[in-house]
Amino acid sequence: MPHLRERLRDPVLWTDALQLLKTVAAAVIAWVLAQDVFGLEQPFLAPWAALLTVHATVYRTFARGLQQVGATVLGVLLAFVAGSLLGVNAASLAIVLLVGMVAGATRSLRAESTTAAATALVVLLTGSSGDSDMLVSRLLDTVIGIGVGLAINLLVVPPLRDRSAARRVDAVDDRIGELLCDMAQRLRSGETAGDVEEWTQRTRDIDHEIDLAWSQVRQARESGRLNPRRRAVPRIRASDAFTDLLSRLEQALAETRSMARTIDGAAGSAPDWDPSFRERWIDLLSRTGTAITEADVDGVERVREDIEATGRELSDHEAESRLPPEQGALLVNLRNIAEAMGRVASAQPVRGEAPDHPGLPRRMRPARHSD
Repeated sequence: MPHLRERLRDPVLWTDALQLLKTVAAAVIAWVLAQDVFGLEQPFLAPWAALLTVHATVYRTFARGLQQVGATVLGVLLAFVAGSLLGVNAASLAIVLLVGMVAGATRSLRAESTTAAATALVVLLTGSSGDSDMLVSRLLDTVIGIGVGLAINLLVVPPLRDRSAARRVDAVDDRIGELLCDMAQRLRSGETAGDVEEWTQRTRDIDHEIDLAWSQVRQARESGRLNPRRRAVPRIRASDAFTDLLSRLEQALAETRSMARTIDGAAGSAPDWDPSFRERWIDLLSRTGTAITEADVDGVERVREDIEATGRELSDHEAESRLPPEQGALLVNLRNIAEAMGRVASAQPVRGEAPDHPGLPRRMRPARHSD
């Protein structure tokens, strides 16, 4: 129940829900306008065009709206020409679909790859292709649908996607922290058969999440373009910091994967490690994972310092007592992870450029400073 309450207060959830409602409203309003105000017969393209026009960002709504207009006009004209010359039959259907799909493969209409073909198909098979007045009506109800979709998305709480990007970044650093904690737990128990492959696969899964986060960051930047909301500029400017955070997350993940492979290869079985190294390194690994998961800036910095101190303490200038290369590599991997993730943890207030919201988890809220 507490999880449900937190989820219901999640601003990202309500942003997505609002976009869904706006899409439905745009389709219904477009149909009502086309049928009751403009008196168009069978205005099925109006709600369809509105449905396809309301996108996740205002900029994409405009860009895709223009592409959709071009594709729809092309589809209507294809149906008109084919229907007038060949009538409604298999040959005319094949021609409009072929030409429409080829046109959709071009760079200018690639985002609307099937719109021209689908529009031509509907217009041709509904018997509208030979009626010039009906074709004009099809173009008009398409323009109505696109216009309503543009207006709804621009004027009714234009979407900003910076919070979605922030959540995606948060999910990544949590996953890395959890993986490090799990590695420490398994190494401490001494039962690591098959675990290295599992750890490596989890890093691949997190790699996929980082790719999704990059996509969200690009969408967040796009959501600020043409957006009339007063807070759009500072909120999107704050999301510029996400690129550095994601680069650091990529570095930390690469170090984690390297660490797993070292454990599987040169380091040998964990129970056979030098006890003075084994216990200290596993403890450092666990502390690193915990500090990352909790976004504890001071904790990450302390464990980084302790990793460096451990390396100095376990090594000296005499060749026979130097750390084995694989153990030194594990310490270097862990230090690099802590260094990269320290910046991620300290950047948490960057996401607070947007107005604070009681539904945001504590670590995503703006840092509050006393006067």
